[in-house]
Amino acid sequence: MRCDSPRAKRAGWAAVIGLFALSGCSWASGWFGSSEPAARPILEPGTCPTAAILKPLSQTALFAPGQPHEPPGVAFYGLLSEVEAKCDRAGDAVRLALDVVVVGERGPAAGGAGALDLWYFVAVTGPDQAVLGKRLFPVHIDIPASAKRAAVSDHIEETIPLGGRRPGDVNVILGFQQGPEAVEFYRHYRGR
Repeated sequence: MRCDSPRAKRAGWAAVIGLFALSGCSWASGWFGSSEPAARPILEPGTCPTAAILKPLSQTALFAPGQPHEPPGVAFYGLLSEVEAKCDRAGDAVRLALDVVVVGERGPAAGGAGALDLWYFVAVTGPDQAVLGKRLFPVHIDIPASAKRAAVSDHIEETIPLGGRRPGDVNVILGFQQGPEAVEFYRHYRGR
């Protein structure tokens, strides 16, 4: 499907509208299991759920205490840089392995601090973009004193029950779990 097709545009708008729903969703039990099914062969290409980082939630900002929620008050920026997904079938479920690259960058108000803790979510959506389940993951990034930024690769393995759906009928989306101050910041200031 072409990215500029009407269907792709509708899907994009549906995803953006769903962003606001994601910020308030609780984790729906049963959509990601933590049981360890026996290893299965890797599925054929195209049979894994699509994994994507939602652009509007790919960045976040953390503010220094007592600083205004404006660019000079940012202690750290976070960026979900990339995601790679692999999966294998386990009955009516998919065992999904995600490798997520998360970048931390010092902001103007970082001072001497060099470590940040962020939370990002992984959500499963159905063909109609309805959120079927969501889970939060913490990530800690140490930025060396001599560096402006650092990155970590976070590895996640989860089981997604399909409930009779085909693996290609569900999507996996990622984004930062935004607090109200970050949401308001990005309404007024685009990008880092």
